[in-house]
Amino acid sequence: MIRLGILPDLTEPGSPHQNGRHERMHLTLKRECTRPPRPSRGQQQRCFDRWRHEYNTLRPHEALVDATPASVYHPSPRPYPARLPPLDYLGHYEVRRVSRNGGIRWHKHWVNVRQTLGEEYVGLVEIDDGEWDVYFGPLRLGRFHERTLLIEDALGRQYRRSY
Repeated sequence: MIRLGILPDLTEPGSPHQNGRHERMHLTLKRECTRPPRPSRGQQQRCFDRWRHEYNTLRPHEALVDATPASVYHPSPRPYPARLPPLDYLGHYEVRRVSRNGGIRWHKHWVNVRQTLGEEYVGLVEIDDGEWDVYFGPLRLGRFHERTLLIEDALGRQYRRSY
């Protein structure tokens, strides 16, 4: 999604008030489809499918002035490319390819980035002596500290260190 120019809306963990509609939808889904769980994966999937159909096409939603999501949905006019565009980093960025297991090499040391970024490129830009901001395209992932070889995310949490 990021490579298509769609940026995530990040919220703090444990802060459902920052995304109440989404949290409410998950609460309803959980209550109606997982308590109790269905006896088999197939039955559980059918329950989810029925719920999604009802939620999107039959239930009125107050936020939509009692319309259903399906009645107001329209597909994006932007075409989906056959191939994702590459991420471009400015010339002063240090660009590193994230390995399949989620890390980069930094001066002969291993730095854990994110396994979900395996085989993608991240850019690092120095903001202070030994302090680097880490980006995936336009999205700032966090701050890399050369001294500790750790990346701290935007909320101050450190990514797990791997050796």
